[in-house]
Amino acid sequence: MKDTLHAGARTQFSYRVPATKTVPHLYPEAHEFQLMPTVFATGFMVGLMEWTCLHIIAPHLDDGEGSLGVHVNVSHAAATVPGQTVTVDAECTKVAGRRLFFHVKAHDGIDLIGEGEHQRIIVNWDKFEQRVNDKAKLARLAPITRGTV
Repeated sequence: MKDTLHAGARTQFSYRVPATKTVPHLYPEAHEFQLMPTVFATGFMVGLMEWTCLHIIAPHLDDGEGSLGVHVNVSHAAATVPGQTVTVDAECTKVAGRRLFFHVKAHDGIDLIGEGEHQRIIVNWDKFEQRVNDKAKLARLAPITRGTV
């Protein structure tokens, strides 16, 4: 990672919530989720917060590097319905070697829907994939690859 990322770096990212990001879509095979309201799922909100932090990190990465979320501590205080736009504000609060700390806040234009802390760690993708594929081999599973789903 370049030495250009510092505490205080921030960004804002907005996302219009589609019906596919609601609770019943979180784990479609989970009957319990199917019985819940079609509101923005906490899991998708956390993902949106992580995505916003990635926007801060991206210009500071060296070739072959990426980041992984390693800690999340956020509230989800208000429901958001499909069609509303969620705006996430993220600020890097600390850089400690490869570990990055963020404060994140999400608002849907009416309510503050979530807020908290997130940590990411910078990794070399080749080394990370090797470790994960060693684990997959021990578990007698297929190796993982990076790319599109």
